Amino acid sequence: MQTSLSRPSPEATMIDAKVLLADLTRLLKRLEDDLRERALSPASDVPELRGQLQAEWQAARDAERTAETFESWAEQAITQAGVHWLLSCVFLRFIEDNGLVERPWISGTPQSGRLALARDRHDAYFRVHPHQNDRDYLFGCFREAGALPGLHTFFDGAHNPVFRLGISGDAAMAVMQFWQEVAADSGALIRDFTDPSWNTRFLGDLYQDLSEATRKRYALLQTPEFVEEFILDRTLTPAIREFGYREVRLIDPTCGSGHFLLGGFHRLVEQWSNNEPGRNRRDIAQQALDAVAGVDLNPFAVAIARFRLLLAALQASDVQRLAGAPDFRIHVAIGDSLLHGRRFGLSATEDMFQGAEHFAETGLAHAYASEDLAEVQAILGRQYHAVVGNPPYIVVKDAALNAAYRRHYASCHMKYSLGAPFTERFFELAVTGQGSQPAGFVGLITANSFMKREFGAKLIEQVLPRLDLTHVVDTSGAYIPGHGTPTVILFGRHRAPVGDGVRTVMGIKGEPSTPEDPAHGLVWSAIVGQIDRAGSESEFVSVADTGRAVFAKHP
Repeated sequence: MQTSLSRPSPEATMIDAKVLLADLTRLLKRLEDDLRERALSPASDVPELRGQLQAEWQAARDAERTAETFESWAEQAITQAGVHWLLSCVFLRFIEDNGLVERPWISGTPQSGRLALARDRHDAYFRVHPHQNDRDYLFGCFREAGALPGLHTFFDGAHNPVFRLGISGDAAMAVMQFWQEVAADSGALIRDFTDPSWNTRFLGDLYQDLSEATRKRYALLQTPEFVEEFILDRTLTPAIREFGYREVRLIDPTCGSGHFLLGGFHRLVEQWSNNEPGRNRRDIAQQALDAVAGVDLNPFAVAIARFRLLLAALQASDVQRLAGAPDFRIHVAIGDSLLHGRRFGLSATEDMFQGAEHFAETGLAHAYASEDLAEVQAILGRQYHAVVGNPPYIVVKDAALNAAYRRHYASCHMKYSLGAPFTERFFELAVTGQGSQPAGFVGLITANSFMKREFGAKLIEQVLPRLDLTHVVDTSGAYIPGHGTPTVILFGRHRAPVGDGVRTVMGIKGEPSTPEDPAHGLVWSAIVGQIDRAGSESEFVSVADTGRAVFAKHP
């Protein structure tokens, strides 16, 4: 199992994640109302904002990437912009409170004098720019931060929607007051991000729960650390053994807030450190960053994943101030892993999956304003030694997007769940095993509905029989926080089937009660303890090598 080396300790931070989430949720509603008034109202004093949104929506319609009405599509664009306004401030506040910059932009603890410094900076700005407002001040903060090493991807005017959809001066004033608020009884700053361990798990909570509409649209769901480690143990770890720590590459094509990417990064830092102890720590951090890649359709998920990886790299390289940090390259991009990038079959001449002929060499040519097309095409234009993740399980409601996936993936059958095409895509992004070339490893946790419901027939009968599916692990009886949908973990390799058997962990009995620590739940412990022992049986699971032909028949 993964050791604790390099992974930040879970010690308590000054931030209460639940309280912060509740506070930011209320503030988000204020910003959404403000942006809606500015971008969509006929009485808006910035009518060009609506025109920009309509042009972007029309381009997506023309590319058959959406069939939504403009009003519905624009609502999500407004939410994304509101969330980015908040996250951009959260990133600055975390950097400020943890001393990564000498002078704060927005706030700081009164006891340290940093709140006074932030207010002085604010006052000085308006002495020079008396006719501007707090939106302009925040723009200035973001641009100044974006000039620091490693931060340009967060405050890039071409991609961060705050620069396209600006809030009003009054809303920006409310944002500034929010971050500078102090408790009446103690005089302490209410939202203090000071944390010696730089633990960013709270950002995962914001990713999942800040916007209910976005959570439903993208099926946002964090992967618990113990599940991530179990999957990495059986994908990245053997990939390192087989391909070598210097060569290995990992991708999470549905990376969300970056749990798998962080886990992979920490393991690779450990590998480089153990094997080359004399190597410069900054170089080790960049080598590990270069070996992990992620893509997600949700822009603010990508922003969070990038920020968490940046902090992990700073920590791994013992950097305390951004001004003296390397300009780390982080390979995480906004895009659609099912439509962008190349397709890869089982051989150089065989297109394994239907629809490959519709793809150009670099996949879908359309990109939203927030997407960096060249970057996402590059990430999805190559194969990886380990492909891991927790893809969304939802049924796509947008008719154009649903049809686009159906054109390209054999497993998109009837009212399919996204888990079906993503299973295909995960395998094809793994290095193809042929001749002397070993195959890449695949591990994903997904809904088990494809095994029972009609939409799963093509995945089971046409796609999986051509792949080396190695393990099917029934996790429906385990307690996995947030996963109300019954799940299964699939492991395999991107090559033709090897051997007649598939290691199968079958559930017997579910968790009798909610465990205090899900990582040590009775069912999960049985899965971990028995998976390598064919023929074993306990109160909760049994393990067998099942004939491969069984998994080629539906249901």
